[in-house]
Amino acid sequence: MTKPIPRIGSRRNGRIGSRKNARRIPKGVIHVQASFNNTIVTVSDVRGQVISWASAGTSGFKGTRRGTPYAAQAAAVNAIRTIIDQDMQRAEVMIKGAGFGRDAALRAIRRSGILLSFVRDVTPMPHNGCRPPQKRRV
Repeated sequence: MTKPIPRIGSRRNGRIGSRKNARRIPKGVIHVQASFNNTIVTVSDVRGQVISWASAGTSGFKGTRRGTPYAAQAAAVNAIRTIIDQDMQRAEVMIKGAGFGRDAALRAIRRSGILLSFVRDVTPMPHNGCRPPQKRRV
C-alpha cells in the first residue's frame, strides 16, 4: 500500500500555517492596478511569485466606493501588512491604470516604511492602436 500524501495545512503533519509565511524576502515588487471601479495591490518577490494581494473589494468596500482613493489606501495597507512580517525592506513599485486610487495607494506604500527603489508607470499606451468605428450617419 502506498502512503497517503500529507496536506500542507493538515494537523497531522504539524504544519498548520501555510508555507509562504516561513519565507524571508528582502526585496520585492509591488504592483498597483488602479481602474475606475477597483484598485488591486499585488506584492511579489523578484522572481514574480505572488506573496500577498488585496483589493478594495476584499478590504470591505462594495459598489462605487471601491473606486475611491480611501479604498485604494486600505487595500495597499492590507497587502503590505503581511510582507512587513516577512522582513521585506526594499521594493519596486509598478503602477498601472488611470484610476483615482493610484496616488493614494502610492502614499500608503511610502508611509509603510519600505524603501522604494523606483516607482514606474506601466500603464499600457497604444501606439495609434485599433481603427476607430465609423462615424454615425443619421
